[in-house]
Amino acid sequence: MTGTERYALLADGTTVRIRSACADDRDGVRSLYEGMSEENLRLRFFGVSRRAAQQAAERVAHCDKPGYQALLAIVDDAVVGIADYESDDPRSGATCAEISVAVADAWHHRGVGSLLLEHLVHAAREAGITTFTADALAHNAAVLKVFADLGLGVSRHFEGAEVRCRIRLDEDETYLSAVDSRAANADRVSLSPLLRPRSVVVVGAGTKPGSVGRAVLRNIRGGRFTGRVCAVNPHAHAIEHTPVYPSVSDLPYPPDLAVVAVPAAGVQEVAEQCGRRGVRALVVLTSGVDAAGASALLEACRRHGMRLVGPNCLGLSNTEAEVALDATFAAHRPLPGSAGVGVQSGGVGMALLDGLSRLGIGVSSFVSLGDKVDVSSNDLLCWWEGDGHTELALLHLESFGNPRAFSRTARRVARQMPLLTVDAGRSAAGRRAAAAHTAAAATPTMTRGALFTQAGITATHTIAELLDTAALLHSQPLPTGGSVAVVSNAAGAGVLAADACVEAGLTVPELPARLAADLLADLPAGACAGNPIDATAVVGAAALRACVDRLTTHSRVDAVLVVLVPTALVATTGDDPRLALTGRRPRPVAAVLLGQAETVRLLRDGDSGSVPAYADATSAARALARAVTRAGWLAEPPGTIPELAGIESAGAASLVGGYLAEHPDGGWLHPRQCAELLSYYCVRQSPWSWAESEEEAVRAAALLAGRGGLVALKAHWPGLTHKSDKGAIALDLVGEAAVRRAYGEFAARFGDLMAGVVVQPMAPRGVELVAGIVQDAVFGPLVLFGLGGTATDVLADHAARLAPLTDRDVHALIRAPRCAPLLFGHRGGDPVDLEGLEQLLSRLSRMACDLPELAEADLNPVVARPDGVLALDARVRLLPRRAQDPYLRRLR
Repeated sequence: MTGTERYALLADGTTVRIRSACADDRDGVRSLYEGMSEENLRLRFFGVSRRAAQQAAERVAHCDKPGYQALLAIVDDAVVGIADYESDDPRSGATCAEISVAVADAWHHRGVGSLLLEHLVHAAREAGITTFTADALAHNAAVLKVFADLGLGVSRHFEGAEVRCRIRLDEDETYLSAVDSRAANADRVSLSPLLRPRSVVVVGAGTKPGSVGRAVLRNIRGGRFTGRVCAVNPHAHAIEHTPVYPSVSDLPYPPDLAVVAVPAAGVQEVAEQCGRRGVRALVVLTSGVDAAGASALLEACRRHGMRLVGPNCLGLSNTEAEVALDATFAAHRPLPGSAGVGVQSGGVGMALLDGLSRLGIGVSSFVSLGDKVDVSSNDLLCWWEGDGHTELALLHLESFGNPRAFSRTARRVARQMPLLTVDAGRSAAGRRAAAAHTAAAATPTMTRGALFTQAGITATHTIAELLDTAALLHSQPLPTGGSVAVVSNAAGAGVLAADACVEAGLTVPELPARLAADLLADLPAGACAGNPIDATAVVGAAALRACVDRLTTHSRVDAVLVVLVPTALVATTGDDPRLALTGRRPRPVAAVLLGQAETVRLLRDGDSGSVPAYADATSAARALARAVTRAGWLAEPPGTIPELAGIESAGAASLVGGYLAEHPDGGWLHPRQCAELLSYYCVRQSPWSWAESEEEAVRAAALLAGRGGLVALKAHWPGLTHKSDKGAIALDLVGEAAVRRAYGEFAARFGDLMAGVVVQPMAPRGVELVAGIVQDAVFGPLVLFGLGGTATDVLADHAARLAPLTDRDVHALIRAPRCAPLLFGHRGGDPVDLEGLEQLLSRLSRMACDLPELAEADLNPVVARPDGVLALDARVRLLPRRAQDPYLRRLR
């Protein structure tokens, strides 16, 4: 696929190719119109004249006309739909275009028109078009519904039998949500042949018991798959009591799913055979498929409309009773249950399957993504969202194909079910410093953390922690806060558990006197009702249950952690306090059973629910802390992207375009250009002046500071970083002599390297912060915020969020760094201008989204005071690149 060609999914899961029309498409478009019924021709052209259809086809022959754009939907080399717009010559500044859309009769009600219009909207926006107009017959309900359902603002004006539609092309949340809904539905339908196939073929099932293909076939048969099963092997007639055929072409019926376990050199040919035979989905287990082979494999799947898992994967399974498919070569079949699992690593996948089965949570569906050439985590989230069986989603991802689209999908799905992941790739190798402050601060760990935080994903560092957290979220209600009551039958163990809670970010507060008194009435003599609560070594099940029940119904307690050590009294009396743990309660309960062999298990008692029991208090406390974080995320409204006044996006784009026209390889903007760019986004800056000589510096200082005022001089040359380290800044200069002396020292030290100096009045003291932008090659624009000034690199007190920032993202970003208390009135001081800080970050977010060429922007220091927020220094680097629209529906 090149240029404007893209593959995408229709509403029924069919893969369609979307591309710009060219002169050679005239005959294909004419065939489209010639195949339309008279009624559909009349609806399209307001009459049944074949001449109108011929003229519409002829327009494609002149598709290079300025202001004209036509997109085609193509399946099996046949044009099944066309959408186009035509406007006045774009050089005249036209912002309105007339559109039309036509779909082949056999392809109605399959989403062709909506998909074409989405792509046409994208192309029009890039061309500066802001409004579409379209004429339709008033009784053409189908096309009017397509326009209305796009999610864009549509107004109608009726004139007799006709209606004039005006469609605004604003990309707001309503439009993106409508696109999300269409994409999710299409995704789920396209994955049905993978995860709910009615028939499966294993290509490469070996005659030897140890082969991968045979292991998969054995698991399919042993799992009692409800559909038809066959295999392909040219050297056998039956394997594992399953009919075998020489090749895919010889199969008596087209299977929904083919599991491929052949050598890498033969994968592409098998994919072609499967496509020609009508197979609808592939799982390629084969490893060793290189980049060229993977590209060819994907192209074959796209041409034949097949979804692809792998290559280099463990396989997939679906434990739903009506499917019962285990198409993996794992040693053990997963326990049926409610957890959806998606992994890139087969080893991690087997560990998660074993762990979830051991806990009794089980798996609804499992997909080993492998090299993730096609089906991705986004697809799986959409499937789990609507499969009716999944209540918990676990992901292990080593890479992200479209993080911004993933974030939108995850935010939506995470409000329906917990999403958990192992945060892989945190090594120092991913944190090499870059040239500028902001770029260096934006580590891969920070970027991934921003994605997970904003999307409501619960991230852990290890598989064990993932299972610890899954056990709690699966079995217990969410806490409403972080206040924990610790109960123990051994005082020392209770103290250690309290420490673990505090270290995990929870609180272990003193209990109200009335609650403490009631607890002492429940517990044996000698008990202590502080927090932690010492229930004594002789506490029995009844007393402990009364204690836990009382705590979980009290408004000052958000969660209860029960720590039990084995005692000889249990063996003597048979009164085991562990029997008090199970039961359904309004607040979460977790147990620590010191000495148990398993790191975590679920204690069950019939239908009364289950309680997670951990081998150590640290694991339990961390799981509770993650549950608190999830509860807090769910309690917050989703947030909205704020409306910002005064922004001049066109001026900013013109400045960037002009700079890159003169500097095709990109580079650092001059201070004048930095100031101009920031002014387009109404970012408040300290007054300054540019000087290229000593005399100019003196005059500027006198003008800016006035009599007796303090000024600063900052030497400048392209690419200069860390001015303080280079000795390129002079502060608190008073009078002409001081300015001359500072300029002279710069000139002597830097010589011809120095292009000039920036002269500024010294700003009033305040909290020095850094704010900036980084365009990550994978994750897109990132807004960074934290402690600034000369300490920014040493203390590394920074946080980040992926743009675009909602109002909630901005609030969270301001509160995330360790220096945040300084902004809110630390130790009785006045808070800084928080609204000004919010405006600054929101405007940087908008600038980052508007300008994909903006590689990085570094505002440091930004001085925050009660009376305002002021950027004292700014550096901006541009690169010649264009960002893909992350929300445009397309397959990779």
